Amino acid sequence: MSKKALSILMATAGLLAAASSAQAADGTITITGEITAQTCNISGDGGGKDFTVTLPTVSTSALSVPGSTAGRKPFRIALSNCSPNSGNASVYFEPGTTVNAQTGQLFNSTGNAKNVEVGLLNKDGSNIKLGAAQAQQNSQTVPISGGAATLDYYAQYVATGGASTAGTVGTSVMYSVSYQ
Repeated sequence: MSKKALSILMATAGLLAAASSAQAADGTITITGEITAQTCNISGDGGGKDFTVTLPTVSTSALSVPGSTAGRKPFRIALSNCSPNSGNASVYFEPGTTVNAQTGQLFNSTGNAKNVEVGLLNKDGSNIKLGAAQAQQNSQTVPISGGAATLDYYAQYVATGGASTAGTVGTSVMYSVSYQ
């Protein structure tokens, strides 16, 4: 190898070494988390973890104006035999094909009534925004005491678009219990 080629190679190697040493760290990201063995038995409305809430029959006149609601029906998700027997629990209603992410309600996905969705509410009557991230969903958190907790909710018809038409309403939503 000629002296000229060796000089160019050495100069290039020196520049590369200087360039990489100019990239110093500006900060550190620390990541923490927790894995819990928290589990509870889940019972929805006195049944198993999969259950049905049957809304009452209502007149189309009760849902004639967009945004009007009718047929509010309470339901409950009970947790028992929780281990550990304390902490907090909440329910996250999962996004999916039955969830209208814009309204935060459930599409009438299997029924034939038109201009109607189903909304879910917390025990205090506040709306749950289905399809939102867990922190923005507004689903209540309750304490686990003595290895048990009860999460009370409501389901109701919600008029959308024009006046609702007569017909059936059917929908579903997946949920997960979160423990804190």
